[in-house]
Amino acid sequence: MVLNLTALSIVNKKCGNGSEHVFTYKGKRMTRMLNSAWLTARKAANLESVRVHDLKHTFGARLREAGVSFEDRQDLLGHRSGRITTHYSASELTKLIESAERVAKRDTTKPELILLRRCSV
Repeated sequence: MVLNLTALSIVNKKCGNGSEHVFTYKGKRMTRMLNSAWLTARKAANLESVRVHDLKHTFGARLREAGVSFEDRQDLLGHRSGRITTHYSASELTKLIESAERVAKRDTTKPELILLRRCSV
C-alpha cells in the first residue's frame, strides 16, 4: 500500500496498539467500511452525507489536478480498468472551460490556416 506522509503519520500513531492491524474494533481487524463506527465517525465530524465513494472520487480528482499520470492514478486508486479510473478522476469543469477558452484566445501575430470553400451559385 502506498501512503503519503500525512496518512503514514496517522498509521504510525496507531501502531503499537497491540494489534498488527491499524483499524480494529474490539481487538479484531475491520473488514468493512459501512458499519456503525463509520456512521458514528461521520456524524461526529458533521459529514453524515459523505460516502466512501465520495472520498475516492475526491482523491482521484486531486491526483489528476496534481498532474499525476493516468497509469499512476490507476495504480493508486486500485483499478484494473482504465475506464473506472477515468470515472473516478474526471476533469474539473473549471479546467474544461479554461481549455475551451484557450481556443478563443488565439495569437493574431502568427499566420493561421483558413480553409475557404467555393460558394455554389
